[in-house]
Order: sequence, then structure tokens, then C-alpha cells
Amino acid sequence: MAKNILITGAGSGFGKGGAVELAKRGHNVIATTETDDQAAALAAEHPQLTAMKLDVTDADDVAKAADLDVDVLINNAGFGLMAPLSTVPLDRMRQGFDVNVFGMVAMSQSVIPTMKAKGGGRIINISSIAGIFSGPMSAPYAMTKHAVEAFTRSLREELAPHNVDVTKLNPGPYNTGFNDFMVEGIAEHLDDDDAPAKEQEAFVRSIVLEGQLDPDEIVQAMADLAEADETPLETFLPEGIKAMIEEALG
Repeated sequence: MAKNILITGAGSGFGKGGAVELAKRGHNVIATTETDDQAAALAAEHPQLTAMKLDVTDADDVAKAADLDVDVLINNAGFGLMAPLSTVPLDRMRQGFDVNVFGMVAMSQSVIPTMKAKGGGRIINISSIAGIFSGPMSAPYAMTKHAVEAFTRSLREELAPHNVDVTKLNPGPYNTGFNDFMVEGIAEHLDDDDAPAKEQEAFVRSIVLEGQLDPDEIVQAMADLAEADETPLETFLPEGIKAMIEEALG
């Protein structure tokens, strides 16, 4: 049965791939982007999608979702930032929380009343392995994803009595360009004379960028979660990565 599925951050990466895959599976996909130009480009490339500008930090844009009769909301829009906590500009950190946390909450609040009225629905939050792990340079991003973990767990319990399912997907290192953008941005926040920080940057670069995986695994998992009769609380990919991280953390 075809569903009305809204995906945020569909201009690239997992969001774009998920939108195309779900449309291929016969669903009505509203693929949203941060800007009008991105929406126009997406519509031209994939006319099977309903592409629209929806900035998750813009209250007027978010309000539009309430009228879209959404069956499944995929909160995918993301802001990536890696930097030392001693030098990262606070306005940049706030921007990360605005997109990754408050934008996710706002979008969910926008569609929940309709889902409750219909007697069902689903919200899929795209978290990260950074939701359970944080190391040098990663905190500005990981802090937001830790918040997504708490939000998802609480919302799942709150909405279960209304037959509204809430789940999360935690990707590891996949090759969408998002990780590269974050890692390449570290340098602008480093002091020239901070040799230890530069060593940590090199370590982070090797851990995050080497051996990145095919993002189609996440695209397929996202689509499968949208179609599933029931979902688990969380899906960590690649398989085994959560156990590996937990073992490394002791």
C-alpha cells in the first residue's frame, strides 16, 4: 500500500537516495530541501518526487508539514561540524543543534497531530554512531546526535499508545561526502601552534575517512523501515558496529 512519506534533507546523501528508492517502491514521496534552488534541481533530476523547499529551522516552512497528510516522516536533515571544543564558535554549535535537534523536534510536532487523528504513523530519526560515541574533535556533532538518542527513546514511548511508531537509524562511516565535509572543516578551527590538536585531527581523519562504505545500505534500510509492519527502537549499520564501539569503550 502506497504511503505519503516526507523526507527532510533530501537534496543529497541518504535523504536523496532514500527519496528515490521509496518512489521506486511506489510511495508518494515529498522530498524536501533547505533551499528553493535545491528543490528545483531535485525536481528536474527526479520528476517522480514531489520536491519542495522546507528548511527545518524555519517555523513557516515547518508548519507546512501539518497539511501534507504524512504517514511516515523521515527526519534526515543534518548539519555537520567537527572542531576542538576549546575553539569552536558557539554560533556554529547552536546552528548544529537548531538543525539536528530542534529542527527534528519541530518537524515531529508538526506531523504528530495528524498521525494521532489518523490512528497511526511513523517517525524515523536519522541519528549516527556518534549518538553513542564521542572522541576528539567530534563533540560539536556528537552532542547533537546524543540528544537525538534521548528524543527518540522518549518519543517512542509517548506515542506508542497512539499507534505512532518512532524508530532511529544509526549509520557508521558511509561515503556520502558528509563525513569528508566535517573532517575537512576541522582545520579552520585549529590554532597554528597547537601540535597535539593537529595530531588528533590526523587521527580523526584516518578513523573517519578510511574505508567508508556504500551508502546504498542505509538507503535500503531507510526504505525498509518506512515499509515495515513494526520497527525496533534502533538500527545500527554496518552490522556489528554498535558492539564494536561498546567493546572499545569498555
